[in-house]
Amino acid sequence: MFKTVLMIEKALSDADVELVTTLHGDEKVSFVVLMQPRGKQDELLRALDDVALGHLDKVVHEHDETEHAPTLASESLEHSLRHLRAKGAEATGEVVEESPLDRLREVVEETSADEVLVLTSPHFVEEFFHRDWASQARHKVGVPVLKLFASDS
Repeated sequence: MFKTVLMIEKALSDADVELVTTLHGDEKVSFVVLMQPRGKQDELLRALDDVALGHLDKVVHEHDETEHAPTLASESLEHSLRHLRAKGAEATGEVVEESPLDRLREVVEETSADEVLVLTSPHFVEEFFHRDWASQARHKVGVPVLKLFASDS
């Protein structure tokens, strides 16, 4: 069985679940999902990303989302785990509010993971400066790290 640590920042859509569960063909996959809610950290970078992507409405409402982030993160994680299991994958997970990259390294070591998948929305400013999760994770874990873009649906 292929062991994957999956880092996400929002609930998986049907298209996201299809993507991550079919990456390895017919091979069975187990997932440990690390959900990092969009909190107060890096609000400026996220606002710049939203402007760069033309999502001006998100810039205005971004602050509203951060107030409810912990509850939304738990619900999003449970939603994502249910959908992964419905596709036949083994899936466990947790919400990680602090030091997500340190927790990622710990989970990779604890589970002897084969790979890390980072599934996020585009973050152009963070990617340009290599501050995105995938770029940073490549320096922290000893397994391949694949960055995928989440669907907008």
